[in-house]
Amino acid sequence: MAEAGTGFLEQLKSCIVWSWTYLWTLWFFIMLFLVYILRVPLKINDNLTTVSMFLNTLTPKFYVALTGTSSLISGLILIFEWWYFRKYGTSFIEQVSVSHLRPLLGGMDNSAPSAASAANGDADSSRQSVSECKVWRNPLNLFRGAEYNRYTWVTGREPLTYYDMNLSAQDHQTFFTCDTDHLRPADAIMQKAWRERNPQARISAAHEALELNECATAYILLAEEEATTIVEAEKLFKQALKAGEGCYRRSQQLQHHGAQYEAQHRRDTNVLVYIKRRLAMCARKLGRTREAVKMMRDLMKEFPLLSMFNIHENLLEALLELQAYADVQAVLAKYDDISLPKSATICYTAALLKARAVSDKSPVPTATSFLPTQRLQLGRAGLRFSPEAASRRGLSTAEMNAVEAIHRAVEFNPHVPKYLLEMKSLILPPEHILKRGDSEAIAYAFFHLQHWKRVEGALNLLHCTWEGTFRMIPYPLEKGHLFYPYPICTETADRELLPSFHEVSVYPKKELPFFILFTAGLCSFTAMLALLTHQFPELMGVFAKAFLSTLFAPLNFVMEKVESILPSSLWHQLTRI
Repeated sequence: MAEAGTGFLEQLKSCIVWSWTYLWTLWFFIMLFLVYILRVPLKINDNLTTVSMFLNTLTPKFYVALTGTSSLISGLILIFEWWYFRKYGTSFIEQVSVSHLRPLLGGMDNSAPSAASAANGDADSSRQSVSECKVWRNPLNLFRGAEYNRYTWVTGREPLTYYDMNLSAQDHQTFFTCDTDHLRPADAIMQKAWRERNPQARISAAHEALELNECATAYILLAEEEATTIVEAEKLFKQALKAGEGCYRRSQQLQHHGAQYEAQHRRDTNVLVYIKRRLAMCARKLGRTREAVKMMRDLMKEFPLLSMFNIHENLLEALLELQAYADVQAVLAKYDDISLPKSATICYTAALLKARAVSDKSPVPTATSFLPTQRLQLGRAGLRFSPEAASRRGLSTAEMNAVEAIHRAVEFNPHVPKYLLEMKSLILPPEHILKRGDSEAIAYAFFHLQHWKRVEGALNLLHCTWEGTFRMIPYPLEKGHLFYPYPICTETADRELLPSFHEVSVYPKKELPFFILFTAGLCSFTAMLALLTHQFPELMGVFAKAFLSTLFAPLNFVMEKVESILPSSLWHQLTRI
């Protein structure tokens, strides 16, 4: 019985919602008709006469008080709306209407996850408990001495912020130090060196440690910060590899002898993995891409549990350089899983492969079907996809898959397309990135723009379809389509990660909501009325009476016409029935 009663109530509610959504005009006219029929028992004519008499007896002081009070109330509402918008990035009235009124009027329930979100596993409640703005180490970060410092020498600008470098110092202390460092003099010096803020002091400490012993972490610091070329950095990393392998073998034999030895072995493992990864990156930068791919594959096979370094993203970039798209697809099949965190590299690489399938299978449209500017644009990106032609013949399976993949990638990180389409200038990527933020978009586009240009028609397909994503997620802060809602705090974190000379990309744009603009206009208008009423009370009283009479003139005209059409005894007949 309870289930039947609940089902009946749900059906009744759905019927009411449907009637209010589609038949509100009929409801409005029915209410007007009932008011007209009940005008005699409700004494509407008498009340209107009383109201008109009351308005005629009002003094100018009343209008002054009325306009002043309304101006004050609208001003208080404006101040509250502005404070709420500055703190939370949205209008309070708009949020209440979206969260509470829209579901009652037939809108979608924001609390119910979509089927696509459930399929991707990104709307799970446990994911929300994780910090929304966690900062990650950039897998493709550059070398400070050989790349970042050279940029500073040429341009005079600092590509890294203090916040970014401080995060790197914390990473170095976590990965390259342990509690037993005080037992070895060279490691004790390096433990202090990683905490040192002055770059020259760190380099001097590394040389001092090398005078005492062959220290792997000292070679790492010199390769990262003192080497001015990639060749010098690779040479130092090879020396670090020789010293790191010896420490790793010794600690591996003693790791089960106690907690201190286990911590030391964990540190030596981190050092060895870091060295091999940076050596692979040096090989990639020096053009030995196949050698770099082999080193990365061996490293992932030897240490499969160290996913925190995200070596697979380095591997994807190297495989794209080799145009080994089948191998790229195999790596994506392993790491583009619902149980693993996503990244711009994974999402946009998957979209690139789907766009490549379109260029392989789509018929080439004729250049005469486009305007001269369109022919020039499509000639640069490849004459492979045309929105006009696709709308006439319909999307093929390959094009549909590519568009869905692009929408998925853009929803995850909406900042990337402007860099790939060169609508916004690139800068050197930071050492840390914020997933779904502008910093991640810069890091991805900096290394992958050339791969998108290499695939014919990929950038054209991205240009034609990426903005359609935003129509699918009209309220990205409250509800996503394929991923969890967009974090609010990305702008603040990106401004700390990216240099001051870069204009941070923000999504969604924090434009002033309609209710704030409306309240500001209402406050200004009522304040002006209050001032005019205070200065010219009699004239404004005449104006108010004339305005009200003009406002009610159409209603009085309609009432007279209705009374002339309907018989006067209609209400008497209805009461008898």
